[in-house]
Amino acid sequence: MPTYALGDLEPTIHPDAWVHPDATVIGNVHLGAFASVWPQAVLRGDSGGIWIGERTNIQDGTVVHTTRFHPTRIAADSAVGHNAHIEGAIVGSHCLIASGSVLLNGSVMEDGSVLGAGAVMPFNGNLPPRRMALGVPARLREGYEVPEGMVAGIVENYVARIATYRAGLRRLS
Repeated sequence: MPTYALGDLEPTIHPDAWVHPDATVIGNVHLGAFASVWPQAVLRGDSGGIWIGERTNIQDGTVVHTTRFHPTRIAADSAVGHNAHIEGAIVGSHCLIASGSVLLNGSVMEDGSVLGAGAVMPFNGNLPPRRMALGVPARLREGYEVPEGMVAGIVENYVARIATYRAGLRRLS
């Protein structure tokens, strides 16, 4: 697995988790069962800890970092879309951080919330449960409540991909 210690800081990866060979995991990073990290994603736990919950997926090109003052925690059953950037934020369970979005230091996404594609959640932002934020800076989509179970299909798809990739991924060059 492509993981790196940094001094005494070593990743803790559950045996059922999946880290693609072209992803990078450094330092104080913890991956739960059936969590997955996909190509070119970088999880860099050098300044503080990063915790990725069970069945949560970190998709291609995403950067997850942390600070001394703000750990990064993403709870179970969440999905982080392609090319997202998460820095020192807390994310609840059943959340979606859509492709190209940015979640900055001190921000909190509560259970079942969605940060839309390309949105930027500013420092210390808060996204209430089952609400959606869109835009730059991210603002609540008024009158909209995220349907319960909206992220479940994405999570199930990525958990299934773990078995497919373990069984069939092979390098050709």
